Amino acid sequence: MPTLPSHARVVIIGGGVIGCSVAYHLTKLGWADVVLLERKQLTSGTTWHAAGLIAQLRNSANMTRLAKYTQELYGELEEETGIATGFRRTGSINVALTDERREEYFRQADMARAFGVEVEKITPDEVKARYPHLNIDGVKAGVWLPLDGQGDPANIALAMAKGARQRGALIQEHVLVSNIAKNGPRVTGVDWQGDDGTTGHITCEMIVNCAGMWGHQVGRMAGVNVPLQACEHFYIVSEPIKDLKHLPVLRVPDECAYYKEDAGKMMLGAFEPQAKPWGMAGIPEDFEFDQLPEDFDHFEPILEWAVNRMPMLAEAGIHTFFNGPESFTPDDAYHLGLAPGMENVWVAAGFNSIGIQSAGGAGMALAEWMESGEKPFDLGDVDIARMEPFQGNKTYLYERATEALGLLYADHFPYRQKTTARGIRRTPFHEQLKANGAVFGELSGWERANWFADAGQDRAYAYTWGRQNWFENAAREHRAVRENVGLYDMSSFGKLRIEGPDAESFLNRMCGANMSVPPGKIVYTQMLNSRAGIEADITITRLSETVYLMVTPAATRLADETRLRRHLGEFRVTITNTTAAEGILAVMGPNARALLEKVSPADFSNAANPFGTAQEIELGMGLARAHRVSYVGELGWEIYVSSDMAAHVFETLHDAGQDIGLKLCGMHMMDSCRIEKAFRHFGHDITAEDHVIDAGLGFAVDTSKPDFIGREAVLSRRETGPEARMVQFLLHDTEPLLYHNEPILRDGEIVGYLSSGAYGHTLGAAVGMGYVPCKGESAAAVLGSSYEIDVVGTRIKATASLKPLYDPKSDRPKA
Repeated sequence: MPTLPSHARVVIIGGGVIGCSVAYHLTKLGWADVVLLERKQLTSGTTWHAAGLIAQLRNSANMTRLAKYTQELYGELEEETGIATGFRRTGSINVALTDERREEYFRQADMARAFGVEVEKITPDEVKARYPHLNIDGVKAGVWLPLDGQGDPANIALAMAKGARQRGALIQEHVLVSNIAKNGPRVTGVDWQGDDGTTGHITCEMIVNCAGMWGHQVGRMAGVNVPLQACEHFYIVSEPIKDLKHLPVLRVPDECAYYKEDAGKMMLGAFEPQAKPWGMAGIPEDFEFDQLPEDFDHFEPILEWAVNRMPMLAEAGIHTFFNGPESFTPDDAYHLGLAPGMENVWVAAGFNSIGIQSAGGAGMALAEWMESGEKPFDLGDVDIARMEPFQGNKTYLYERATEALGLLYADHFPYRQKTTARGIRRTPFHEQLKANGAVFGELSGWERANWFADAGQDRAYAYTWGRQNWFENAAREHRAVRENVGLYDMSSFGKLRIEGPDAESFLNRMCGANMSVPPGKIVYTQMLNSRAGIEADITITRLSETVYLMVTPAATRLADETRLRRHLGEFRVTITNTTAAEGILAVMGPNARALLEKVSPADFSNAANPFGTAQEIELGMGLARAHRVSYVGELGWEIYVSSDMAAHVFETLHDAGQDIGLKLCGMHMMDSCRIEKAFRHFGHDITAEDHVIDAGLGFAVDTSKPDFIGREAVLSRRETGPEARMVQFLLHDTEPLLYHNEPILRDGEIVGYLSSGAYGHTLGAAVGMGYVPCKGESAAAVLGSSYEIDVVGTRIKATASLKPLYDPKSDRPKA
């Protein structure tokens, strides 16, 4: 075995297609001293047995961008390296067997066009023309993507490894990383052990965990959480079929199946609804190019459907029945980025059986992130900072993995909730909400009341692309908040206590707004990156001279806390996660003040408690803190109460509200109310690549402060004017529904897509928000155009506004 160096700039752990891609892209950026260590042979984990399907279309613009980059890269790799990657653009067909699936696919096709992907909706006869072997009985429609393709997974990885080697990377097989040395929050090096018994140590500036299904274990060694679980993944390959010619890749998700022609044989793969987790007791040390035992009984139902759908399979013998492991994450999105808890541990793992089609883009994005220290564009869908610590629990991963594999091919209905691994994190009000009809959804493990069922109504979602079974329930909750008073649980929102003698100066560095405010003042602000993209959307309350409380979205609490900690430097500040210490009940609506006056002697008048201030109060026989803010655009308060008094405060408010018609409300109500008010939703409307000025949030930035992150980029954009504007749209037709990603047409041309959508029960139609490019244009010019939104192929006229269509002057929250 060649001698390994004693030092490297970066050590990449794992030589599958992902590790090879990271090495390839780092060296392409000019990095030297790149070392990749593979425990056995390159590709010997899961890469070698991947199906090699290479598709462009993903569920968001940036994931689609990365998938497009991947297929373009694979088209060039063979010429660069001389290794045959087997890549060819066969095209792909996705087939719908139900009306609901057809709508899903047609919405995806419309979205794809807005993302710049070549796509065509096709009829059953057109499906048959492109795939003559298919039985089209029951086929409703299809979607044709002509630039999709397939390739040889192992050779793709080996080609990227060769490209990295040609630019100086050291890629060493048969070397196991046996230990990772750490000093505080930094990795300092790795211990290695060769197959020949040799050992050694490499000091390094950082590591990248590309260990695939070993990623959880390697993460633990490095002191970080990488939640993923291996599952059995099945496919068969037929005997050679006479006269079988090149065919597109075919997916029939309603029968859990995909088909690929390869060298005159037919491959049939499956993503069955109930998966089989594997390796709970650990992966065998000698695992290398291994396959798992056959389980024909498990695969048989899919094969029966397939024989009907593809009659040639009834005549062809089975050449190979394959069962191999693939790693899956709790939310079916891969893990990428700088891992929370450590300063120099990067991760690219957990690719949910789409590693080949994701590897090129993921490697490119991670390499650029490592180079600059900032995400090159929004990667929130896959940023590992989204994963909460408990999600590394092996029992949790086992339970969720049984569902995660099958969800790849399940209907991707709006608002679809996971059914496994539920009930882990409950707010202090959970049982009381449950007793009153709450129907819960899950976010970051939190059980959250999304809507409230009527007496006798089934407390479950009935999914559809149309109006779901809770639509009218949420409409009544919406009207209660607009017309009377509603009560809802916000306890899952993250709460970070930031305290110390430097708390004010630290937050002034981190945030756009000025945090030099008196105690009791609530500030709405953002944390920006150097480009003035929005890294976090938060409210901060000054509790005392040295203590602030930051409130963040539930899904980004860990990411926001991690960002703060990475910028602490010499600031004398302590950060404490207090999310579970306090419950939050939002009391919202025109009668909110009347309700609070029934349960508390505190003064809730505008003079004593103006909008944007907090005060300590007595409530019932307990104590609480009332924050006068609103995410629904109405008069209201968020009531913070310690968890020990939470039940009492709920009972007090709920009982006192009965004679004035208080209604319990859920998260769906909050979303429909906030979009009427054009309040931005982090992760959809505002992300790390959306400039705070373009987002219409310049009012929340104080450039008179001398030194906050992103200040120069804010000043520059204020000078030049926005390059895009966040526009609110109200459909003229009251029937269609909007979710997100529907194309925006300006004067008949697609100019973008909706970042979010919901039904505006007060405005009387669906409402969407999205960016309209406008470099060099005035606001009047933007509004001077005519707009339509493409909803499942139908162009719907829409009113466009740069001010909230509901209560544009914000009189109601300040009443």
